[in-house]
Amino acid sequence: MRERILRAVLRVIGASGVAGVTNRRVAAEAGVSLGSITYHFATQTELLRESLLLFVREETTRLTAFARQQRGPVSVEQAAALVEQVVESTVFGREEIAPLELYIQAGRDPSLRDAAAECFAAYDALALSVLTGLGVPEPERLTGPVVALVAGLQLRRLATGAAGSTGVAEAVTLLLRPAGS
Repeated sequence: MRERILRAVLRVIGASGVAGVTNRRVAAEAGVSLGSITYHFATQTELLRESLLLFVREETTRLTAFARQQRGPVSVEQAAALVEQVVESTVFGREEIAPLELYIQAGRDPSLRDAAAECFAAYDALALSVLTGLGVPEPERLTGPVVALVAGLQLRRLATGAAGSTGVAEAVTLLLRPAGS
């Protein structure tokens, strides 16, 4: 029941934003009694944090599977294709939009920051795996910018409704290929 409630929270956030999360609305979305919400979650912050952590666990599993594919040296083109595969495998349903709302809410509510940081750590781990496989010197220094590029392009894709990867493979190739080659 707890997971059903958390998935309902993600759907409500995806549809109406964090401000749309009320116990009544979550209970209706989850198909549970109002008392179930307060029984499982003492505060609204706990409800938000736990819903983000549910997404984090699932996203970490998904990204770890992609990272495992990247053992050994890879070309820039292979790395760009992997990033594009990750991007295009992201479907923007209500549950997938919710974490973006929760990241913004984490900027307002420090109690959500650990959960948001955990999710970005998963993205960083995948990027580090790819950059290491490419033989990039000091890959840790480029991890954040690569994740930010991909996240920004995903946000652009969501905001504009553009189909496809909106040039992710090309952008990653341009970022990683040495100038003039």
